[in-house]
Amino acid sequence: MTHALFWAAGGTGFTFLMTALGSATVFLFRERVSRRLHRLLLGFAAGVMIAASMWSLLIPAIQAAEEAGLPGWFPAAGGSALGVLFLVSMDALLPHLTPAFLQGPREESGRRSALLVLAIAMHNIPEGMAVGISFALAAQGDPTLLPAALALALGIGIQNFPEGAAISLPLRQTGISRGRSFLLGAASGAVEPVAALLTVLAAGAVEPLMPWLLSFAAGAMLYVVVEELIPEANLRHDHETHGGTFGVMAGFLIMMILDVALG
Repeated sequence: MTHALFWAAGGTGFTFLMTALGSATVFLFRERVSRRLHRLLLGFAAGVMIAASMWSLLIPAIQAAEEAGLPGWFPAAGGSALGVLFLVSMDALLPHLTPAFLQGPREESGRRSALLVLAIAMHNIPEGMAVGISFALAAQGDPTLLPAALALALGIGIQNFPEGAAISLPLRQTGISRGRSFLLGAASGAVEPVAALLTVLAAGAVEPLMPWLLSFAAGAMLYVVVEELIPEANLRHDHETHGGTFGVMAGFLIMMILDVALG
């Protein structure tokens, strides 16, 4: 258990650092970033999350369920559905990252910023869970899974860099200072270490939950991809290039290679 907690803290510490580094790009750009770059970053994040959901979460969930004598599809489908329902509930209470929301009245910028960070933080819970449960699996008697857990942490960390930029840069465009935009963007990733450690503790206490927790994280991540990242990445105006699509494919391929090569 101690090893799992230590590894999960290290893995999600890295993903949090990458979120902060992405948020720090607010100091490099002026008032706005190009729409093409914004879509490319969002698309890349989507591709990483799709590949991670398949290779690092759903496939291990199916294998773990079958080893426990359960139909592999049952916890994979049930856990994924629970993950989707969780974020559907969150979306009913929290705002989406949309231009209309970001460009609201200046006098409401404080409330808008707080809601935005809370919304993104809720969406980062599955990522923290995914890293935590992967390290828990590796620590509970199967060290051969450690490379796959490291690959997942690396992939989510890579994905968090553009995600941090996608938060801080739009906040800067609304008139918020660079320093505050950076802090808010970085804060959105702080939930990942917390979610990872709580998931490791839960998995250690009730081992049969492993397939369900893996699938829950996968379903929630896929919901974020379909509901928010891909639509935002593929908005086209005036016959612009397909940057969002290319970003999705690049993120998917890089994460797939990492997972298969290291796992």
